[in-house]
Amino acid sequence: MKVVIPGGTGQVGAVLDRALSAAGHEVVILTRRPVREREVYWDGEGTGPWTQEIDGSDVVINLAGRSVSCRYTPANLRAMMDSRVRSTRAVGRAIADAARPPRLWLQMSTATIYAHRYDAANDEATGVIGGAEPGVPAYWGYSVEIAKAWEQAQQEADTPHTRKVALRSAMVMSPDRGGVFDVMSWMVRLGLGGPVAGGAQYVSWIHEDDFVRAVQFLVDRDDISGPVNLAAPAPLPHRAFMRALRAAWRVPVGLPATKGMAELGAFALRSDTELLLKSRRVVPGRLLDAGFAFDHGEWPDAARDLAERRRQSSAVDADPRPARSGVR
Repeated sequence: MKVVIPGGTGQVGAVLDRALSAAGHEVVILTRRPVREREVYWDGEGTGPWTQEIDGSDVVINLAGRSVSCRYTPANLRAMMDSRVRSTRAVGRAIADAARPPRLWLQMSTATIYAHRYDAANDEATGVIGGAEPGVPAYWGYSVEIAKAWEQAQQEADTPHTRKVALRSAMVMSPDRGGVFDVMSWMVRLGLGGPVAGGAQYVSWIHEDDFVRAVQFLVDRDDISGPVNLAAPAPLPHRAFMRALRAAWRVPVGLPATKGMAELGAFALRSDTELLLKSRRVVPGRLLDAGFAFDHGEWPDAARDLAERRRQSSAVDADPRPARSGVR
């Protein structure tokens, strides 16, 4: 296949590019800063020569959007909204204008669209969309609005010959520098891998191998469209999640953190506590119903696999600090 990945220079794009290229597919990355072969310039908003890559392609996987690894200031939240909606509309226009449109458009979305909750898991059929939960910061609702607008931009695109799937993805765990697993592992190795704010909030995640396999599954299944949760079937409370991660790194203890301490840490890392404190209890209802089987369905197994692969990377010995993912 020819696969075009707008915004494919971040962690998730690297995971897909590596796997799809190894499988023999032609992969083209659309980016604002092309530096390598197979990278093509686009601005994420208007039309241009990049649209020729989409015309005649088989699959488009749009990952474009400002990184969420930042402080959630009003300006950054606005940039997250604009970059996601505008890039999705640009992809939609390119597909609509193509003489030979792709048969499938996979559009990145986020599991953050679901409500902060502890009582039950959110699947696609019965999950509660967030934004109206009591007792949470008001700006968490804006994150949900971003997700809803992101998906709506894909839904509104006039692409009758292209199947559309919105990937409501949990955190993609890979051993790559700069990813969420890298940052969490760095904290664990510093002795800071304890529960945050009590650790009752749920963590949803997906191993990179299962993420790639789920994408391939959706490519092959012509009968699936609309929102699909990309998350392992066993989300778990943060305290258990961090306990398993410490075990994977053979670190016996991790200092717990209060909510205030988490705020200070997030400020130092130029990130936001919503990424730590929101309870994302998300399960892959549609994937499981369609017969998809996870290779890494339980976090302790997944964490051990990722930690071992990370140990084997020379980058750990050269520089143990996490790299920061850039804007895609």
